[in-house]
Amino acid sequence: MAALGWLTPRRRSATARSVLAGEASAEAARKSSQEQEELDALAARTAPDEGEREPEFPVVGDDKAAAFFDLDNTVMQGAAIFHFGRGLYKRKFFERQELFRFAWQQAWFRLAGVEDPEHMQDARDSALSIVKGHRVAELMSIGEEIYDEYMAERIWPGTRALAQAHLDAGQKVWLVTAAPVEIATVIARRLGLTGALGTVAESIGGVYTGKLVGEPLHGPAKAEAVRALAAAEGLDLGRCAAYSDSHNDIPMLSLVGHPYAINPDAKLRKHARERDWRLRDYRTGRKAAKVGIPAAAGVGALAGGAAAAVALHRRRH
Repeated sequence: MAALGWLTPRRRSATARSVLAGEASAEAARKSSQEQEELDALAARTAPDEGEREPEFPVVGDDKAAAFFDLDNTVMQGAAIFHFGRGLYKRKFFERQELFRFAWQQAWFRLAGVEDPEHMQDARDSALSIVKGHRVAELMSIGEEIYDEYMAERIWPGTRALAQAHLDAGQKVWLVTAAPVEIATVIARRLGLTGALGTVAESIGGVYTGKLVGEPLHGPAKAEAVRALAAAEGLDLGRCAAYSDSHNDIPMLSLVGHPYAINPDAKLRKHARERDWRLRDYRTGRKAAKVGIPAAAGVGALAGGAAAAVALHRRRH
């Protein structure tokens, strides 16, 4: 009837029309209020209370969780193997032309911000030929010096804070890199991390032979190494985190429940955004559209390289 009254206003007096308008307005207000109350009630039923909100990450005391960090351009600016080569040249391990090659590869890496497989393979081959005949203990000692000379100042503070957040939560933190395991171990120790998975160069009697044990720890091999280490450590990969700058590490990132793209190359950035992974770019300080960081933080082994690294370590000792 109210609607009919609006259609035939002439049949009512001004007072009647005013009453009708008032009644219609009141009814609309009442209906609106009821709808809002229903929405508020629904929100109250479905919204988590303070004790049910998304927990902080990393989770303190979760001994089934760990964090895995790529090294080059994720933890450290540039590539560790290039800095290592620079240090070896200073100690007259090789000639000037080799230094020029290392310098060119490092310059390209820093400008492009991505790994070139040919450059990385060339660098690994050069390093293997250079260290052939040298003692493992000698290279470990030199690695400590090279870290202080060329690497320490190139650690990204933001990524370092992320790693520290996991350590503060009582979790283990591992480097996973195609760099020589000896150098990776030095870096991990100097940063206070748990350890490192990296390239295992063959040694007999503590002397490098110039060969690799298996294949480089790169791409899918990193994921296999992480999987093997997680099994040995009794970790739940769904509760673990992984951090990398490179699309080559998508297999490793996809393996864990908390993948992070750090200083990502274009392919990884696109992949991460499509899957709503967390991103952080310390090269510019900017955040990507879907950004998040843990609350507390404001030349390679064969697939399954963890076992090879342990075996080689035992053989040396």
